[in-house]
Amino acid sequence: MHVVIMGCGRVGASLAAALERLGHEVAVIDKDKQAFRRLSSEFSGQQVVGVGFDRQVLVQAGIERAGAFAAVSSGDNSNIISARVARETFGVEHVVARIYDHKRAAVYERLGIPTVATVPWTTDRFLRTLLPDGVSTSWREPSGTVALLPLPLHEGWVGRSVRDLQRACGCRVAFIMRFGTGVLPESKTVLQADDVVYVAARSGTISDVTNVAGRAPEEDN
Repeated sequence: MHVVIMGCGRVGASLAAALERLGHEVAVIDKDKQAFRRLSSEFSGQQVVGVGFDRQVLVQAGIERAGAFAAVSSGDNSNIISARVARETFGVEHVVARIYDHKRAAVYERLGIPTVATVPWTTDRFLRTLLPDGVSTSWREPSGTVALLPLPLHEGWVGRSVRDLQRACGCRVAFIMRFGTGVLPESKTVLQADDVVYVAARSGTISDVTNVAGRAPEEDN
């Protein structure tokens, strides 16, 4: 597949190298010719100097035959504009834009442009590394406000209902993996031994949610 990358910073250069290793053909666009120094000496793809949302520059980079386009420059506006041009003007199927402002990322998602919100994603990756025995999120929506995570439960929750867990933890049970099969629970669904429970929780409450779930539930009065 031919892939066009807009932005030859550290992310763009690393992405270009990874795509070439996987056997794809790559063209990299950057307005600064010196930026191409970040590319590996083994890089055999195309280097195009210019603005990534300029149609002629995109055509020079092979956008008309591209199967994918990644906008990873340092500017949110440039990234989203170039991504929209790639999607709406040239019909590229797979398009993604890096966004620093996570509040704007949600807006761009509604426009049909998948985004990577850098700060929430990076924060989550750090948590995965710093807390080897803790909880890592499986998914985070673009604004970084809501996270989906597997919730380790104290054995005392076995036999209690989903309603009880949600009420105690202040989260929503999204689904349960039971015997290798996904289950969409009701509030009255009873938790079983070996269930892997995935919950949706606000980012600022994850520690509280996991602490409550890790303790035996309080007895009802």
